[in-house]
Amino acid sequence: MAELINNQVLWTSLLATFLAQLFKVFLVLLTERRWALDRMLETGGMPSSHSAAVTALATGIGLNYGWGSPIFAVSTVFAAIVMYDATGIRRAAGMQAQLINELIDELAHLFDEGFQPQVLKTLLGHTYPQVLVGAALGISTGLVVFL
Repeated sequence: MAELINNQVLWTSLLATFLAQLFKVFLVLLTERRWALDRMLETGGMPSSHSAAVTALATGIGLNYGWGSPIFAVSTVFAAIVMYDATGIRRAAGMQAQLINELIDELAHLFDEGFQPQVLKTLLGHTYPQVLVGAALGISTGLVVFL
């Protein structure tokens, strides 16, 4: 249990995730002048907490085990896959959900009375800037914690 508690790489990655989610709350506060604490638990948006987590992980591993270590290579490939997925598949799924929601609104008059389709979640993936800012946050968090 002490090893888990002292796992600085793990805690740094979780810290980067938390900071990214917290940044989303403050971004909504600045742009929309409202508290949106629910953003702490949502995916998607600026910055990407997934990107922050995996880049903090890779940075911590690189600094601890060396940039040429096999574990750094694994964590870097893992980070690249996560960030690619966030801008590709997950973003496309969010765009499709938005289109389906719009179609349901347009065709609502055709549904049986009492039938209420569930609104699909649209904030799933990320744009390239959201992923880049998340990655920068993760790398910065890793550097600050380990240096």
